[in-house]
Amino acid sequence: MSVTLTQLLAMAGGLVLAGVVAHGAWAARKAGPRRAAPPPMEEPHFELPPGPDEAVAEAEPLDVGLPAIARPLRRPSARIDALIDAIATITVEQPVSGELALQHQPGSRRAGTKPLQIEGLNAASGDWELPAPGQRYGEFQAGLKMASRSGALNEIEYSEFVQKIQAFADGIGGFVQFPDMLDVVARARELDQFAASHDAQLALLLRAKAAAWTPGFVQQSAGRHGFVAGALPGRLVLPSGEEGAPPVLTLQFDAQAALAEDPEALSLRELTLALDVPQTPAEAEPFAAWQEAARALARDLEAEVCDDRGQVLGLHAFASIDVELKKLYEALAGRDLAAGSPAARRLFS
Repeated sequence: MSVTLTQLLAMAGGLVLAGVVAHGAWAARKAGPRRAAPPPMEEPHFELPPGPDEAVAEAEPLDVGLPAIARPLRRPSARIDALIDAIATITVEQPVSGELALQHQPGSRRAGTKPLQIEGLNAASGDWELPAPGQRYGEFQAGLKMASRSGALNEIEYSEFVQKIQAFADGIGGFVQFPDMLDVVARARELDQFAASHDAQLALLLRAKAAAWTPGFVQQSAGRHGFVAGALPGRLVLPSGEEGAPPVLTLQFDAQAALAEDPEALSLRELTLALDVPQTPAEAEPFAAWQEAARALARDLEAEVCDDRGQVLGLHAFASIDVELKKLYEALAGRDLAAGSPAARRLFS
């Protein structure tokens, strides 16, 4: 479901990224559980009829009463988004404890391959949050992601979602409303088509010109340019400046070499430097970081910079890719899926 480096080079030669208009998902977003806060109350204004003495008016003030204490404002969810999630709403007659909600959570937080989440509206703070002990919740909502890089939500996955959420609602004594399955599946397919046309995972190869490298030499060289060890063997990452955000770049080599008893006895002749475009905001200039890291590492490692077919890349190729990426960023932002946004990171995963 992604655009490769080779495909972007082909686009730069004349192909234009296709834009897909998605009225269904836009309408679903507007019709989601977000509600506007009530307008501020204005103080009543009264005018005395002509004639009464001003002193009498001051001595006998009108009793206009005080407004009732307002309920906490309902804040939008940070985890469930009608643009990419099918949302079921669960109403309860009385606030439900977090302990009861946790007791009846589904055993698995997935329906098929798609992740699902259940949130409660905190009766005290007005925040949508994952149920927690010691809290009380006046409403619940469940979201099921409609598309990912593994494909679109299908009827079987949606039916599994319905079964799990219905069981949860029954357990807490709530009433659940589900969106129409045919509508959800149609929206999921359209969203998947859009994502497939606007995804880009760029990868280039660093290929040794002469002497090979040991894993330790690669790590040392990459470390001088800000790379640190990743969670997986054979993976180095350039961390994002945003706390908790995905890495800007990844540098990978053979995982078997990293797991060997004596990694330094092995030699490497090829590395992959990758950029996952939808995961990082355009403002952070990840493409420039990708290009600069490629040049710096190629210099230090005495390597050639090649595309995913092994063809050497020149300056003109990078400039062409940059032009196409700017169009891609604009298309994603136009769909409310700007690169690096929470919704984009969830969709393109």
